Amino acid sequence: MVAPALLVTAGLFGGGLILTVLQSVGVDPVLGGQEVNFAAYRTLMADPAVRASLLLTLGVATLSTGLSAALGTALALLLRRAGRARLRFLAGLTLPVPHVLAATLVLLTLSQSGLLSRVTAALGLTRGPQDFPALLFDPLGVGVVLELVWKETPFVALLVLAALTRLDGRLHDVARSLGAGRAARFRQVTWPAIRPALLTACVLVFAFALGTVEVPLLLGATSPTTLSVLAYQAFTDTDLGRRPLAMALSTVLAALGALLLWSYVRTGPSR
Repeated sequence: MVAPALLVTAGLFGGGLILTVLQSVGVDPVLGGQEVNFAAYRTLMADPAVRASLLLTLGVATLSTGLSAALGTALALLLRRAGRARLRFLAGLTLPVPHVLAATLVLLTLSQSGLLSRVTAALGLTRGPQDFPALLFDPLGVGVVLELVWKETPFVALLVLAALTRLDGRLHDVARSLGAGRAARFRQVTWPAIRPALLTACVLVFAFALGTVEVPLLLGATSPTTLSVLAYQAFTDTDLGRRPLAMALSTVLAALGALLLWSYVRTGPSR
């Protein structure tokens, strides 16, 4: 029963990927391209803006994944200790919120003319919007990271919490009776239990942060911007001659995702 669905999914994804790669090397019958060439890739390698975009993309994905992993693990440990179903429900409230809506909420809250800026001004902490720190539209992608961390931390927490619920509490009791402190118990008992779930969560968060368009488009700077936004801008350009460039950028993102998947398989939960 699963095979037909997998076949359709693989066909759609694989077909789209093949077309993307072909168009990135100039093979596009619709636009009259018949010969293979790597002009788009040469343009990417020669463009300093693309190199800056690559560094920004990897930096945002790495930082947001690391912060989400740390905060999500801490939240999962707190929820397990509290043991209340209502708290677990509240922790997962952000999960069904689309990222575009979450980015809009962050924009309305953390921008220099947003809600938090107005509150600080009303309390006398700042003199006006100009004194509120510019957390959004900055070249370091701080606003993008904040949105991703806020949205993905509960996702990581619930995956880690699911692993914690399968952990036999008597293992902690045995470790404690043998003289293990809190840090030792976490390292020897808790960490091996949550590592597979945490690694899976980190791969999913990193992959999303790597390819998201709406979040950096709404909260990021115009330059440098992420690879996904560059690809979107090139694809929607009225100059169809930039289409191979968009496909080349998309291919680079796909290659980064494939590298991430390969690394996960090599060092994944079964290892």
